[in-house]
Amino acid sequence: MIKGISHITFVVKDLELAASFFEEIFGAKTVFSSSTAKYLVINDIWIALNAGEPSSERSYNHIAFQIRESDFDRYVEKIHDLGLEIAAGRSRVSGEGRSIYFYDHDNHLFELHSGTLDERLAAYLPYRDIDK
Repeated sequence: MIKGISHITFVVKDLELAASFFEEIFGAKTVFSSSTAKYLVINDIWIALNAGEPSSERSYNHIAFQIRESDFDRYVEKIHDLGLEIAAGRSRVSGEGRSIYFYDHDNHLFELHSGTLDERLAAYLPYRDIDK
C-alpha cells in the first residue's frame, strides 16, 4: 500500500544555487550535503538535489505548492527578486484559485497555487461531462 510520496528529486547543475532557490522560495532547510547531492525538507516534504545535467527542454510537467491567497503578491516579488522567469499561466475558471508558474535555474517548472482541490472541483462543476 502506498503511504505517500517519499521524496522528490531534481537534477541540477549547481547544488548551491539550487539549494538557495529552495531556501528562498519555499523556506527549505538543508539536512544533508555532499559534493554530489543535497537533501532538503520543506515542512515534511523531502527534496533531493542531485548534481548532473538537467534537461534543457521545458514542459508543463511541474510540482505545485499551495500558498495562501494573502501571500500571492509576496511570492511574485520573491520570484522577481531572484531573477527567475515567471511563465504564462493557463486560463482559469473563476473560483479555482490563482497560480504563479515559474522556472528555476535548471528549467524545472513550479507552481504556487492559492486554491484547494475542493475549490477547483466546485468551480468545475458546471463544466463537468454529465454523460459520464
